[in-house]
Amino acid sequence: MLDDLDRRLLRLLQADPAQGVPELAEAAGLTPARVTRRLDRLREGGILQGSQIVIDWAVLGYTVDVSLRITLDKTVPRAFDEFLAAARAVPEVIEIQTFLGRVDVRLSLIARDLADYQRIYREDVLTLPHIADIEALMTVASVKADVRLPL
Repeated sequence: MLDDLDRRLLRLLQADPAQGVPELAEAAGLTPARVTRRLDRLREGGILQGSQIVIDWAVLGYTVDVSLRITLDKTVPRAFDEFLAAARAVPEVIEIQTFLGRVDVRLSLIARDLADYQRIYREDVLTLPHIADIEALMTVASVKADVRLPL
């Protein structure tokens, strides 16, 4: 599906997503027109789905990062849908993942400090519908957080 040129362009984009087509073309040894055609093809194929800015939440004062592993009451027919809709509305929840297994959902949330986390937990998390069990894991250190593919 990908040829060597596609992989080279993707590696360059992963290294510096903010570079423009002229810089990307120069680094890849191609013309800007050829790079544009390749990037368009990668977008049309669903491989490139946009770009994003990564915000360092700690710099903005969010020093607490918690992962909540939640088991839902599966005896309620719409438990997943109702829980997910309510969880999406909590502004401090920055990621929601669903799983197969004992744990149904993982929420990643941020808070300014422990008092802020306690407020969010009591007022927002514990009021989410259909929770059967919840386990909180507080992040001590992020050892590796790399989403780049080994192309």
